[in-house]
Amino acid sequence: MAGFVGIVVSDPWLQNQFTQVELRSLKSHFISFQKNRSNPQNGDFTLKDLSSAIANLKNLSLTEEERTRFLEENLSELEIRQLDFERFLQVYLKMQGKAGSKGSTTSAFLKAATTTLLHTISESEKAAYVNHINNYLGEDEFLRKYLPIDPLTDDLFEISKDGVLLCKLINVAVPGTIDERAINTKNALNPWEKSENHTLCINSAKAIGCTLVNIGTLDLAEGRPHLVLGLISQIIKIQLLADINLKKTPQLVELVGNSQEIEELMSLSPEKILLRWMNFQLKKGGLARQVTNFSSDIKDSEAYACLLSVLAPECRTKPHPMDVKDLLERAKLVLEHADRMGCKRYLSPKDIVDGSPNLNLAFVAHIFQKRNGLSTQVKQMSFLESQFEDDALVSREERAFRLWINSLGISTYINNVFEDLRNGWLLLEALDKVHPGIVNWKLANKPPIKMPFRKVENCNQVVKIGKELKFSLVNVAGNDIVQGNKKLILAFLWQLMRYNILQLLKNLRFHSHGKEISDTDILSWANSQVKSSGRFSRMESFKDKSLSSGIFFLHLLSAVEPRVVNWSLITRGETDEDKKMNASYIISVARKLGCSIFLLPEDIIEVNQKMMLTLTASIMYWHLKRPATDTRPQQLDCETASLSESTSNLTSDDSASDSSADDSVI
Repeated sequence: MAGFVGIVVSDPWLQNQFTQVELRSLKSHFISFQKNRSNPQNGDFTLKDLSSAIANLKNLSLTEEERTRFLEENLSELEIRQLDFERFLQVYLKMQGKAGSKGSTTSAFLKAATTTLLHTISESEKAAYVNHINNYLGEDEFLRKYLPIDPLTDDLFEISKDGVLLCKLINVAVPGTIDERAINTKNALNPWEKSENHTLCINSAKAIGCTLVNIGTLDLAEGRPHLVLGLISQIIKIQLLADINLKKTPQLVELVGNSQEIEELMSLSPEKILLRWMNFQLKKGGLARQVTNFSSDIKDSEAYACLLSVLAPECRTKPHPMDVKDLLERAKLVLEHADRMGCKRYLSPKDIVDGSPNLNLAFVAHIFQKRNGLSTQVKQMSFLESQFEDDALVSREERAFRLWINSLGISTYINNVFEDLRNGWLLLEALDKVHPGIVNWKLANKPPIKMPFRKVENCNQVVKIGKELKFSLVNVAGNDIVQGNKKLILAFLWQLMRYNILQLLKNLRFHSHGKEISDTDILSWANSQVKSSGRFSRMESFKDKSLSSGIFFLHLLSAVEPRVVNWSLITRGETDEDKKMNASYIISVARKLGCSIFLLPEDIIEVNQKMMLTLTASIMYWHLKRPATDTRPQQLDCETASLSESTSNLTSDDSASDSSADDSVI
């Protein structure tokens, strides 16, 4: 890692417009483009060559005529003939800008990738997130010497370079996600320790629901502003929206009238629930119109003025915001009202008038946290209780599969697998990610789908593909998925996740054996690793109750990377509390190594067979995928030795960025 240089271009500004993952992809595309040009003998490109090559790049929704006209206007004939990689990058960036100007500029805070079109950042957003960090982490023992951060500087990105602040922020958003004993917090961290923190951060961010695209530890270590800010914005949003669901805030049932509407409310994303709550309060205040977004509908401050008057009438002062015609002055009065009711600032008057969607969403979410104005006398509680009676195991498995599918990079962020997968489209996307080319998209129906039989058609193809992949789907039909059968949906997702894991492992050993990987192979590998390290613990099966202490997995982690486990922090795992401490540490250490896993400590303590398999397989995948650069003595059985030899030639010119793309599938 320390010797990694990566792909470098001469213009530093141009270099900073891309991550290493993007540069490698574009470089590969350019080399392929060179090989397939029309005039390979004289080495010249043609306008047609360049237009065709750019047509295959992502995020460029231009017609052939638009591409050709753009190239003619921006490149001379000589530049086209003698095009080099750096000029190719410049053309690509400019064309991205042209393509982006045709579409919507509305951001989707959580679903949006952590990269932006030209990698610009919003100073208003940076200031809001800096203030959030100062408020929530100002008393942290380790960060105290760095905080408060000045929002007018770029100190945020400098402080983020060692990974500690980002890890701590994740724990603020979802407490307990990272065992802080696994964070490297020395005063002077070496590059390897910083990289470990960033790896832990990336894998933990995915585990709480962040969408990470083309971002690796190298990008965080360099403090790339657009990537760091994009990640921070998602983490903060997850924190602010954490309570906006019926399970955490059952009072939200007041927004609906019957059990059917409750089911609909349960399927909505937190953003849509927040809009519904806001309109519910606006109706109380006598406002006739409805708010449909956190941007244009809020610019005039009318909705804010009404909302705050309903929630905190005692904090009103004269003049009333709506008595003021100037929009900036009106927005200022609204924020003063919010200040008096104790709401933190996430935006300025200008941000309201400009319709900043991210900051307005954060502000409304914070108002909801502070005072939601809902009745504490929850009606229809019996219906709610029946909905949340689900076995805790079902709830945890739904969470794990949901986060795993989102990590694949599908088009729509999934909030609830039982609701969001019912039309079959996202399941087809997930299948195509796991097994590219297996979906017949000509037979698929793209959302929005109004006719129920179209959803059944999609789900029938899902079941058909599942059977081709030899999933156990006896007496399962597409309509079972459309109807939201929880048991069958979880069973399908588990088999898809397991298939993905086994295929990844098979691909790593393809050149040596190419045989199918089984659960038994994973079990044998884990036991052989522990045995070869001189330890005596053993796993009899993935439901072996002795696994609840965590000792076996600590031995396994120590076997594949001796320095990663701090044994002074380990308990015997005899009491429930000790088991939980060990389990929490195991998950963080595995993520710190580079394993992208979605289980919870309870899954280890209760020995959830499925999650035990995914944890073991993830460690195995990381171990076999890593470059053979260390000289640690290993005593492996013949089978495992062959596996290691098959991966010894794997190189990792940017293990950081690769981990975000490849490892996200486990």
